[in-house]
Amino acid sequence: MNSNSDEILQRIQSQELLMVNPRRKNGVIICKKYHAEFVGPGAIVGGQFDPDVIEVIPVGKLSLITPKDSEARRQAYKMRRQWVKLTKQITDNPIPEERAQVILNQFENWFDLETVSHIPDEAFALLVGVLPQTIRKVRNNQLF
Repeated sequence: MNSNSDEILQRIQSQELLMVNPRRKNGVIICKKYHAEFVGPGAIVGGQFDPDVIEVIPVGKLSLITPKDSEARRQAYKMRRQWVKLTKQITDNPIPEERAQVILNQFENWFDLETVSHIPDEAFALLVGVLPQTIRKVRNNQLF
């Protein structure tokens, strides 16, 4: 974890209410004890949502901003819900290898191969409820 991650973790653990910059292709994986959540552009992070965060993994060039008013907060709450729903759709699939493949494909579509390659297998595994070996296996099978 780099110092930027340490600073972000500290801000979130102190329950500072932040928002992922909606004008950038960025996000953060919030790792908790038994699962992780991806918080993408426009979504709220911190505050009462993430008091149990133990690690953060910035994705892309992460930019966190403070919501400017109650309407911005409301929209950011709505976006957080959308990101959670998207991940839930992936985890509803009972086949672990398919969940692993879909989350990797989604991240490659949202970002790029270089960015995705820096995200640990363990983080993806926590996002979709599979073992890190499953992510590794699917990643290795993707190589041509």
